[in-house]
Order: sequence, then structure tokens, then C-alpha cells
Amino acid sequence: MNDGSSVTHNSAAYGSTVGMQAGVVHNAHVSIGHQDASPQEKYKVGVRFLEDGVPSRARDLISDAIANGYDNAEVRFHWVLAMLSGRAYDDLSTEELQRLHRASGLVRTYAEGEWKDTLRVAFELLEMLSTPDGETGRVLERLRALSPSLRDTILHHFDLVLTGGLKDSLWAERRERAEAARFGNDRVQRVWAYFEPDPIGPRALPPRPSAAAAAQATLPVRVGLFLAVTAFLCILSLIADPAAAAIELLVALGAGLTATHFGCRWWYQEHQLKTKNRMFQVPHTRDPASPGEGFTNSVRHSFDHYFSTRVPYGFTPHEWLGHTVHIRNSLVSEIAVLYRESRISVDRVNWLIRYLAEDTRDRYSKGTLFDSRHQGQTPAAAKALCVVALVALGITTLALLGTVASSVGASQMVLAILAVVGTVWSGRAAASSWLEARGEERRLAEETQEYQERLAARQAAYQNWKSFLDATRPSEQEMETWLTCDKTLFIDEVLRHYQLTWRDLITHTILVTPARPYKRGRVKGGPWRYSRYSFRLFLVTQGGVREISSEFDFTDARRGNRQRSNYRFDALSSVQVTERSEVGYDLELVLTNGPARNIRVKDADTHHLAPDENAQEIAEIDLNSAGFIHTFRLLEGIAADGKGWIERNNPDNLPSFHAAG
Repeated sequence: MNDGSSVTHNSAAYGSTVGMQAGVVHNAHVSIGHQDASPQEKYKVGVRFLEDGVPSRARDLISDAIANGYDNAEVRFHWVLAMLSGRAYDDLSTEELQRLHRASGLVRTYAEGEWKDTLRVAFELLEMLSTPDGETGRVLERLRALSPSLRDTILHHFDLVLTGGLKDSLWAERRERAEAARFGNDRVQRVWAYFEPDPIGPRALPPRPSAAAAAQATLPVRVGLFLAVTAFLCILSLIADPAAAAIELLVALGAGLTATHFGCRWWYQEHQLKTKNRMFQVPHTRDPASPGEGFTNSVRHSFDHYFSTRVPYGFTPHEWLGHTVHIRNSLVSEIAVLYRESRISVDRVNWLIRYLAEDTRDRYSKGTLFDSRHQGQTPAAAKALCVVALVALGITTLALLGTVASSVGASQMVLAILAVVGTVWSGRAAASSWLEARGEERRLAEETQEYQERLAARQAAYQNWKSFLDATRPSEQEMETWLTCDKTLFIDEVLRHYQLTWRDLITHTILVTPARPYKRGRVKGGPWRYSRYSFRLFLVTQGGVREISSEFDFTDARRGNRQRSNYRFDALSSVQVTERSEVGYDLELVLTNGPARNIRVKDADTHHLAPDENAQEIAEIDLNSAGFIHTFRLLEGIAADGKGWIERNNPDNLPSFHAAG
């Protein structure tokens, strides 16, 4: 026998421990409603929970709506469905049976119409539970006369209530509808989106703050000193030889302006290249803030994956990874800086990483990938002109010094030399401050424009991905419908295999549990849904219990390992459930002729709850959705009473339900 727990591997993206696998929680569910919500609002939310496979919440909300005066045939019909959904007749308490009896007496008070007729049929089906099969024809005719949607709704929620010939006569139709709806609404192409996390919003590195303030503060002093010293040198040279000095000063002015024009651009671009080379150089180490592989390493692995699958023509994945290693390192560092925060997984950022990988590929294909590098290179002609101008300026300065020396004494010559040194020093200092201040203004403007462009492009990519995801992601009702179809066809296949009819069964139950490795997701307030399931069906007959289990890939309903077991009533010695907050819920079956078997019913989800969600409430929703409550009660009763359990629960011995009035 195999309980399905032998496969314990975690997927790389979703698992951190054997006992718990990560998942995604969507905010797509209808609001549960605040305390002041109107009865009509609570009823609508209750119906939505019922459709989504959470009857326990539906019972509470619809009952609350009725208690506050919102009661009619439609409301009462959904209340009856919520009372019976996922439950057998013997699961109902005495008080619940009394409430159903009182509700049946209210049918005559409701306005005539489709809802009243449907509600009447629902109660008539309950009355037929202890009626011989030959006397059910009238009710079946009334049931078939209902609209297909209402008829299917009743059959779905009355699944564990209907037994014997009543169910036999309806099973073929139900199987056909399940086959037709099993892959409806493009299931195979859409299920993946349910387990895709909601993407986190786009971000981009903002411009670095301007550092021009310090340079601007020193600029006036340095420029003033340069002008004073230069004026003194000019005066000395004009006094010594006005004609020669005038020519030399004009040449110096032209060379200075030329060097300033071309040198300013050269200096700025070289400075930017050096700055960019220093940026985003993050060591390739693990993230010390979290155990195991940290966020930065996860981002790096994701970039490697998407770059290896988004490869331009002419490259192999390995070659492309080598060609873009510096680009990837820069992007990894950027994403790590932008999104490094608590409880943010790389899965929520993958949309951006994928976009950046595609953008890099597309820019390479267009020949624009290294535009910024080429733009950072000053043309050789400009560099040559700048160098020539600086050389000319230096020669002209020496010529001015010679002009002064030709007609002055030794003391004036010393002053001239000091003036030249002062001019060079103050000029260099003034130029440095001016270049830094002007460069920072230009850099800030360029980076602001680049930031806005990058953010706009990422915003567009985010909206495209989110819109596609929202349009593709199945609704809760679709997920529940597909799961119901899978269970129906699985049960039908087992019945065919054992050549059993519903008349041969005392009762049945199906336990739906996760099968590792899986992805999981849920909407806020709803049950966990899984990419891989294990179905475990228990068929109870006069001869004992047949247990059949099979693994399912929910995307395409492919079935994996299947195990079958048969045992007598007295072979099941005990059943117990173990709850561990950090691990989950385990169901333990103990047989007299074998070791105890542990069945993982659900994994822990404490770390995946919204702040306003109650852990115990969500656990109860999950256990009800899995069919655990009914399964546990059934197996517990068999283990406690053995064959005596049959006498009390045989469909022929069920207590009669008599509708009031």
C-alpha cells in the first residue's frame, strides 16, 4: 500500500523545507464583508464561497443573512446547498436536521417561481433517501425538468447525500457533463496562471543626487583668483612688448576656448565611463540576511535562466551568457538593490527579469545594445584638437613669460614666474570646479531622462504582463469545476474497474491532498489549490473497504502512480489526526495487519496568511475543501464500531426526512 507520501522533493522555486512548500495568495476573492455589511451583501458573498467550494463559510454567511431578515426561495435554496455540500446525511447534527425540517415548512410561504420549484425539489430529494428505488421516479422527473445549471448545482452539492438507485439513475448524465466540462474554458493553457504570483510593481534606480553644491561653492573664489593672476601676467607682458603680447594673448585665448570646448566633453564622458564601471559591482556572495540562497543569488539564477532562453540569432546560450556577463552583473545588482525587502520572493520580480532579458536580446539584434558605450567615447579628432589647444596654450604661456623677461629686471622676472605658476594652478583649480559643477548638472539631467524612460518602459511591460495574467488566470469557480470533474471521472473509473454500481455501496468518500512536488495558490479567504493532487477514494461496501489512490497533474489531468488496497471493517483498528503548526495536518491509519500509514492532508500555511486572516479558520476551510472532515468521521466510525457501523449507516436504515407542511 502506498499513501502517497514517498515523494518528498521540493521544487526549486517553491520549497524551503520538506514539510512546507511556498505558495501564492491572490487578492482576487470577493470581499468577505465587514460587520456592518448588509444581509444582501453577505448572501452574495456566501453564494460565491459556495460556488468556489467553501461551503462552511457559505453556511455562516447565508445563515447570518437569513437571521437578519433576508429570506426568500433563492436564499433558502442556497442555504440548503451549503448545509449539505460535502456532507453525508449522517454528518448532520440533530439541530441541523431540525433546522432543515423547519425550513421545509417555509417553502409554501415563498413566491411562486423557478427558485421555489427548485427548493421544493431539493427537499423532495431529501425525503427520497429512505424511499425504495422504485418510488423515486416522480422526483427524478421533477429534477430533470429543472434548468441544466440548477440541476447540476443540486447534484454537485448533494453528492454525498444521494445514494443507491437514486444516484445510479443520474450518474451517467453527470459523468457525461464532467467529460464535457473537464477541459473547458481552455484549462490546459490557463491553469499555470493560477499559481503565478501577483507581480510586484515596476521600479528603476532614481538619479543619484547632485554633488555640484561643493564645487559651486568653491568656484567663485577659484575663478576670481585665476582672473586676478592672469590679469597681472597680461599687464606685465603688455608693458614689456605690447605688440607681441597682444598676439600671444589672442592665441592663448583661442587655445583656451578650444581646449575648454573639446576638453569639457572629453572630461565628462571619461568621468561617466569610470563612474559606470564602478557602479553595481556587488560581490558574488550569498545574501547574509537570510538562510540558504539569498535574494541576490535567486535574482542571479533567474537572470541566468532567462538570458539563456532569450538568445539572439547566431549565439548559443553559453556564448550569449559569456557575452553579456557584465550586463547581467549590472542588472542583478540593480534588481537586488531595488527589491531587497522582507518577504519578497524572486517569483514576483521574474516578470521584470524576463523583460530585461528580452530587451537586451532585442537591442543586440537592432545593434543598439552597446550604444551607451559608444556614446561614451569622444571622437579622436576632438581629442586631438583638445591636446593641440593645450599644447598651444602651454607654448603661448612660455612665450608670454619670455616677452616679460626680455624687458624687465630680475625682481620683475620673479613676479612674472610666480604669476605664470599662479595662473596655471588657479586655472586648473577653477577648471576642475567648473567641470564638476557643469558635469553634475548635465549628469542629473541625463539620468533623470533615462530614469523616466526606463520606468515608463517597465511600467508598460508590467501592465502588459499583469493584464495578460489577469485575463489568463482561472477564476475560483473554474478551478473548483475542473477539480470536481476530475473527481467525478476518477470515481467513475474506479466503479467501472470494480464493476460496482451505487446500489452496491453503503457510502463513499474522497480525500484530496497535495502531491509533491507541487505549486500552490489560493485567493484571500479561500482554500489552497495545488498543481498536483493525490486523490484517495474510499468505497464502503458490505464486504469491507476498498481504498484507491492516484496522483493527478491538475494542468492536464494526467494520472500518475495508482495504488489499490482492500481491508475488512475489523482490519481498521484506529484513525487519528496530528496537527503541527509548522508542518501541517497528518491523518494516521492503523491497520491490524500492517504498519501505520501517515497521509499528509495539508501543509502548514502560517507564513502565507494575510494580516487579517485567521489561521484556524483558513485551516478549517482547507480541511473541508479536501473532504477531510467527512473522511475522518467515516473512518473513525468504522475503526470504532467495525461491522456494527454498517447497521447504523446502511442507506436502507437511514432515518426518514419528512418535509414540514
